[in-house]
Amino acid sequence: MAKERLIGVRDAEPQDASVIAGLISHLAAAMGEASPVTEAYVAKYLASPGSRALLAEVGGKAVGLLTYSVRPDLYHAATTCLIEELVVVETMRGQGVGTALLEELFSRLTALGCAEVSVTTLPDNADAIKFYKDHGLTDEAIFLEKHF
Repeated sequence: MAKERLIGVRDAEPQDASVIAGLISHLAAAMGEASPVTEAYVAKYLASPGSRALLAEVGGKAVGLLTYSVRPDLYHAATTCLIEELVVVETMRGQGVGTALLEELFSRLTALGCAEVSVTTLPDNADAIKFYKDHGLTDEAIFLEKHF
């Protein structure tokens, strides 16, 4: 019988900057890219109003990260949330880490009276699309962007 792993989810703190930078670098590498993220930038992100991060841990080791922003929205006349990054270390995928992070986020957003949560993913990322749809998110809009 497989050993059950208890997944803990907590708010990221400034002292987690190194771990967070590593997880973001892990995400970028999985897409064949490199991220310019540094510990200093993570600290700046965590200090920004509305920017938040959740860490998932198993046995005291970070195995997942969900970053998000909460902001007021005029159309809804309420706060809304944008999931920015969700990363689970490769060895822990399919073991409930992403679900634990998303469920904790949904619980927090409900308590805040948030009207909506949104996420973007690449159109060819079938696993991410299925994951989000399995958790109740639906196709609602097309997200456009311009890089500078």
